[in-house]
Amino acid sequence: MPSKKPLKKWWGVNPNIFRAYDIRGIYPKEINKKVAYLIGRAFVRFLAKPKIVVGRDNRLSSPTLFKNLVQGIIDEGADVIDIGLSTSPMLYWAVADYKFDGGVEITSSHNPPQWNGFKLVKEKAVFISEKTGLKKIKKIVQEMSGAEEKKNKAPKGKIQKKKVLNNYLKFILKDFKKEKISDLKIVIDTGNAVPGILIPEISQKVPFKIYHLFSKLDSNFPNRSLYPLEKGSLKALQKEVKLRKADLGVAFDGDGDRIIFVDEKSRIIASDLILALMAKIILEKNPGQKILYTICSSNIIKEVIKEKGGLPIINRVGHAFIKERMKKEGIFFAGEFSGHYYSKTHYFNEAPFFVLFKVLEEISKTKKTLSQVLKPYQKYFHSGEIIFRVVSPKKILKKMEKKYKKGKISHLDGLRIDFKDWWFNIRPSQTEPILKLVVEGKTKKIMEEKKKELSSFIFSA
Repeated sequence: MPSKKPLKKWWGVNPNIFRAYDIRGIYPKEINKKVAYLIGRAFVRFLAKPKIVVGRDNRLSSPTLFKNLVQGIIDEGADVIDIGLSTSPMLYWAVADYKFDGGVEITSSHNPPQWNGFKLVKEKAVFISEKTGLKKIKKIVQEMSGAEEKKNKAPKGKIQKKKVLNNYLKFILKDFKKEKISDLKIVIDTGNAVPGILIPEISQKVPFKIYHLFSKLDSNFPNRSLYPLEKGSLKALQKEVKLRKADLGVAFDGDGDRIIFVDEKSRIIASDLILALMAKIILEKNPGQKILYTICSSNIIKEVIKEKGGLPIINRVGHAFIKERMKKEGIFFAGEFSGHYYSKTHYFNEAPFFVLFKVLEEISKTKKTLSQVLKPYQKYFHSGEIIFRVVSPKKILKKMEKKYKKGKISHLDGLRIDFKDWWFNIRPSQTEPILKLVVEGKTKKIMEEKKKELSSFIFSA
């Protein structure tokens, strides 16, 4: 039975660190060594399996959390496979490819340096979300923290270090054809974060020139935000692309599971355009495959998928929901506006380098620049994500639905309403009282007018 003691008896564990897709909070106020220890023990009880892979990013707090998480795991009698510094996709691959029972990546993804957390997967790298296990793990933590600590009397587990970097590189390079890449120059910005461990090794195995920006691992992350979509975050990358006269640039987030492109003119490219291009590339060789996109993505994606003989699948936002559906329905590829791309060939997980290499192959094959390759997909005008902090998100959604009821209404994720020349989607956050609005129009004028109209309505509501 769950402990009936109040939350303040939770050994200091804030229940709000358990999010929709992972566990995260500010260190050491919300995420600390005691929390890590409890999560380690709870995860073993949830899995009831003996071998768990643990990887981590390079935040200042990650070594402390690693030590205590591991202690919790082995105290419950499970073995730890320590892969050291790793990106999240690298951790997922290790769990699936080596057929381990589960895994934990210690990271807070794109959050600021003072944050940290845990991403959890089961065997075959199946992601554990609120709906598929995090609530149960939260309950186990609550039970343990609300009672006196009792260690498992069973034999302790063991810790095994395993170097997986070289085999992971072989995996992500397996579909890469050197002969298909021309003499290109690219800039890769890893923001002093853990994706930087991959670039020197990749540089030695590819025929194109890589300029590595912010390559040194620095737990203070002094050069830019860990969130590459934050305004101004990619100024240095844009400048470097221009300086080097590079063919393109890319930036990774804090745990390396998203990738953002900059073209040869130093312009940041919307991820929707990259997804449309990837749909075209994939369907030319894999006709009839399913390609997934999210409800806030541009209409161009659906149009390209249909034109190339694929089956477009629209889905709600969130990597846990996307991975679950991809696996269930055998969906070949998926992408989000946030720069996440997923591939069936990567155990239905993020595949940023797969996307990068395919884009480079397309540039080489067509002998065009990135901006020229993407030009056919720049058909609509998309606002990007606009954030509103509100008191009552649900009430605003009801008012908006009533006002715009003449359009085609969808409740797949928040509220989407389509009209002849434009559409909008407004979604509440899973974790805080904010609304996220996107607007797309057939002309820039329509998009700007509707964005202004909708924004005014939200403020007045």
